[in-house]
Amino acid sequence: MTEGLEGVRLTGVWAELIGQERAVSVLARAAAEPTPHHAWLITGPPGSGRSNAALAFAAALNCERPEVSPRGCGQCRSCELAAHKSHPDITRIATDKSVITIEEAREIVRQAHDRPAFGKRRVIVIEDADRMAERTTNVLLKAIEEPPPHTVWVLCTPSPGDVLVTIRSRCRLVSLKLPDPADVARLLVERDGFPPAVARVAARAAQSHIGVARRLASDESARQRRHEIVTLPLRLGSVSSGMQAAAQLVELADSEATASLAHRDAAERADLLRQLGVEEGAPVPPQMRSQVKRLEEEQARRAKRSRNDYYDRALTDLLSWYRDLLILQTGSGVDLVNEDLAEDLARRAPATRAETTLACMDEINETRRRLVGTNVAPVQAIEAMMLRLLPDQPSQASRSR
Repeated sequence: MTEGLEGVRLTGVWAELIGQERAVSVLARAAAEPTPHHAWLITGPPGSGRSNAALAFAAALNCERPEVSPRGCGQCRSCELAAHKSHPDITRIATDKSVITIEEAREIVRQAHDRPAFGKRRVIVIEDADRMAERTTNVLLKAIEEPPPHTVWVLCTPSPGDVLVTIRSRCRLVSLKLPDPADVARLLVERDGFPPAVARVAARAAQSHIGVARRLASDESARQRRHEIVTLPLRLGSVSSGMQAAAQLVELADSEATASLAHRDAAERADLLRQLGVEEGAPVPPQMRSQVKRLEEEQARRAKRSRNDYYDRALTDLLSWYRDLLILQTGSGVDLVNEDLAEDLARRAPATRAETTLACMDEINETRRRLVGTNVAPVQAIEAMMLRLLPDQPSQASRSR
């Protein structure tokens, strides 16, 4: 394994971690060590690929082909099991609730002491480590302080400050960044076969979030919903228009959530039936129906939590309008996210001040925080936000906070 991988085309389990060569270099080198560090903290903004990096690392730690560099061939039986999320020695924790409970944490600790059944190491991946309360995190602390020799912990959070310092101090930190839109576009072309022009627009509109970019490139209705969200500021002028815009944003976010979750649920069901040996369109045998029912129950729980994620995505799209507006107002010369709206943005930029635009951006980010961190009803929070985004309201909003 070379010291750095910058400029090298990643392969195997690392192939989709575009733009993360430095992080892959650290993780792949650790996977090749006889005794890798026992605890890791992978951080990065939404869309950077934290979970993908953690699962790729888990696969590489159990890869059966030690001669492959970087470690993690993606072709051996162990890597294939990891890719299908069915590796018996890789435990993946991604909560469907707002927090990981103490009971769940205790079960994780118990599993960490099990010896590997198939591979070389038992790997515990906690994708939502930031969703643990302090009491829950303390349950993990002793297990991470004194881990079994065959166990590796991998925690994922948006930032290092999202976990207790006592946990953080025992983990090796790997930070991810958002990839360049050009790299995301290339992945969409090479992996998924999208036309370059479609891939480029989708990658920029998604602000380098690979999953969102793929959905935008593949689904015209998703592109239309995003366009309607981003152009909402053009229709803001009165209190009634603000209320209408809020209702429309909620409806669009709900529609996107329903469509996206339905697509993902169908793919997961098809994958499960394929693993069970049930042919497409054939009835599920009675002895296998319990497994299908468990999947459906898990999907229902996930859908409930995922709604707020789609509200956040809608607000991120709305924020991109004000981000582009600020770029034109300050003359920074940075590329626009919404290139197709350049004329509308150019007309609006002289009509408002940069300070007003910043106040609107603050309002949107505050609403995003409220939706994630409190029990506020999404409709009420978004209605209040839209009223503060009215052309004559931002300065009042900033004074009231």
